[in-house]
Amino acid sequence: MKTDFNIAVLPGDGIGPEVVEESIKILNAIAEAFHYRFDFTYGLMGAEAIYKTGNPLPGETLEICKQSDAVLFGAIGDPSFDNNPDAKVRPEQGLLKLRKELGLFANIRPLKTYASLVEKSPLKKEIIDGTDIQIFRELVSGIYFGEKFTDEEAGYAYDNCKYHRDEIAPIVHMAFREAQKRRKKLTLIDKANVLDTSRLWRKVCKEIAEEYPDVELDFMFVDNAAMQLVLNPKQFDVIVTENMFGDIISDEASVIGGSIGLLPSASIGNENALFEPIHGSYPQAKGKGIANPIASILSTAMMLDYLQLDQAAEKLRQSVEYAIENKYVTVDLNSEQPYSTGEVGSFIADYITYSEKSYYNFENVKLGKSTIV
Repeated sequence: MKTDFNIAVLPGDGIGPEVVEESIKILNAIAEAFHYRFDFTYGLMGAEAIYKTGNPLPGETLEICKQSDAVLFGAIGDPSFDNNPDAKVRPEQGLLKLRKELGLFANIRPLKTYASLVEKSPLKKEIIDGTDIQIFRELVSGIYFGEKFTDEEAGYAYDNCKYHRDEIAPIVHMAFREAQKRRKKLTLIDKANVLDTSRLWRKVCKEIAEEYPDVELDFMFVDNAAMQLVLNPKQFDVIVTENMFGDIISDEASVIGGSIGLLPSASIGNENALFEPIHGSYPQAKGKGIANPIASILSTAMMLDYLQLDQAAEKLRQSVEYAIENKYVTVDLNSEQPYSTGEVGSFIADYITYSEKSYYNFENVKLGKSTIV
């Protein structure tokens, strides 16, 4: 069994470096507890890369990622680009190119609720309690990668959405296999009453479904799916969808659990994989120590799954749940007694190393005193 791993680290923009720092802290604790070795190689990407090199994805960074066992990524985006529609080079271009170059065709976003946090959700407890969804979003095709054109003088632009069955089938198979491990239900979200690309998705899904007779396949138009996620999210088990619909639906689903700062993601290809929190760069929080690191930390757990370090991944998830249960969380989840980004990361890392023998005195933690005894 492999025990040494090369990890590419792309901190990115905004709060990205802060949450990634906590993930590195966690991986060091995992290495100590399970006798693994993680070697980290850092690369520039996003706005920081543009400022320093003029390129949102420098060639050196791409090569670091290609040579790694996995990529750990923070966040991307900067207000100076968001507020400038004339900018020709944008941070997001780096991430889109990285996904394409690494062949990361499947984005996986798990969504589950925590009993101690259901009151933080904008939805009623009885609606969301027990929600557990896996969203599979196709990541390197569709409208985001189709032909684009702008005629500024005429005030005219278009973005083409194209799909080939060979771009659809791999992620559909992946979603079916995941459904077999869970509640055996797969929902395709599309707009087949309007779009030819959606009708192709539906046709391919029906063909592939014959290979998975134990999985129930149903279909839902994207507008109805957006509504059903609010009305009854527990009806969903595994969702599969195209690129743009997946972008929108997964972000909508993210608020169900009470904070976007809780949700991880994995982008998987045949030879490469990237792991990142789904929240943005949140520049307003940069440097304040208030960013929630849990989404990045849970993305790290998904990375451990990918590296087939199952025991370590399970221990990490247990440690996160322990922190949440003990309200050792950032201000977005506990405004009355918040802890900093670094304190939350340290708490989780400490529990990985020591468990019930942790240096933290939990009675003091509950009283708001992070005394180490």
